[in-house]
Amino acid sequence: MVPLRLDRADPRPLGTQLADQVRQLVLDGALVPGDRMPATRRLAADLEVSRSVVEQAFDQLLAEGWLEARQGSGTWVSGGTMGRPAAPARRRPATRERDLVMLDAGTPWIDPRHQSVWRRAWREVSVATPPRGYDDPRGLAELRGLLAERLGRTRGLAVDPDAVRVTGGTTAGLRHLLAVLPPGAVGVEDPGYRAAVATVAEAGRAVRDLPALEPVTDLRGCAAAYVTPAHQHPLGRVMPAADRLALLATARRDGALVVEDDYDSEFRYDVAPVPALASLDRDRVAYLGTASKAILPSLRLGWTVVPDGLLDAFDGHRSITHDAPPWPVQRALVTLLRDGYVDAVVRSARRVYAERAPRVVAALTPYADLAGPVAGMYSTWLLPHARAVRVQRAAEDAGFRVNLLRDYCRATRLSGLVVGFGGPTDAELDRALEVLVAALSGRRS
Repeated sequence: MVPLRLDRADPRPLGTQLADQVRQLVLDGALVPGDRMPATRRLAADLEVSRSVVEQAFDQLLAEGWLEARQGSGTWVSGGTMGRPAAPARRRPATRERDLVMLDAGTPWIDPRHQSVWRRAWREVSVATPPRGYDDPRGLAELRGLLAERLGRTRGLAVDPDAVRVTGGTTAGLRHLLAVLPPGAVGVEDPGYRAAVATVAEAGRAVRDLPALEPVTDLRGCAAAYVTPAHQHPLGRVMPAADRLALLATARRDGALVVEDDYDSEFRYDVAPVPALASLDRDRVAYLGTASKAILPSLRLGWTVVPDGLLDAFDGHRSITHDAPPWPVQRALVTLLRDGYVDAVVRSARRVYAERAPRVVAALTPYADLAGPVAGMYSTWLLPHARAVRVQRAAEDAGFRVNLLRDYCRATRLSGLVVGFGGPTDAELDRALEVLVAALSGRRS
């Protein structure tokens, strides 16, 4: 529908108004050469004017060269006359990213059976009294208490609520930590979390590649090392105990902070969740947690357990920047934690992932090699890069988005696919696996 509106209070004739608006839509690019105009009878009915008003406006635009009539097929926006260059054609991609079913490592399963608690949380927000001024940069006291209790119960991390800070997600927590650390590079696993690499770079710090499958034995010149020890992103392995101890010893010797991103440790279904690295050394490890995997990515909420020696600087930086999550979102999370919503969602999601993982493994094992244990909501598969690209394109043509392992690598030259199974429905996952298997085997889906 062409966005047109006539104003009967305007002293200009209705036909003149209509011609002026069509002319402006062409100039603005809202109408481009090759667009078909509505039939005069239909447009007159939509605008509630006589057909002669529309015909008068179209005749004027035809005479000026803005429109052209095609025998038997109506009136169209002209390809350009009177020396005026034709407007560029609008880009109309066949498939837009937001239209694809995401088979990525970060889209979780959200069980619709728990929606009543979600709605209750927001009802409580609507009747709660908000703070009079800026939010407490540390986060709501009640929320920090609930998070501390949960970390002790689920991650073996005994912390005082005063050490917990509520943030806008893991990258926000990382950004705040980088702002208060001394100068130096930051070691980041390779392959590793792309958003962490971007956050370090945006903070003006050099990124030092830490091979993800090797122990870290040198952090000289580094202010920090960012790691995902419970479930390495994206290769999937658990950091062995010896490597954990080696990392902590190296960090102590070289004066670096270890930043532990514990993004999805609650979703293990092969063994019990691995205790947090921070439980081994609270003075040397900063812990990052997130609501994105257990609750909702768009909630944009996380938490950081800050070593005591950095608390004052961390709070001072956030107080100056007013960089705290919105109060309503924090208040809603209080209800979700207090009323058991988060525990229930985690339990149901873990069951779903435990059922889906073997289906994915059974389907893809004949054609690619697993990079590591399957846990959480994704699996990573090794295969030649050119072949992985062909599979990615075939998946996109069928309406699915799957990521390339190469995109997570910097110095490391691994290649393959990162296949998530948290976001799709069961029917979508079955269809996606059909498409991937067909592409991997060289058959048509």
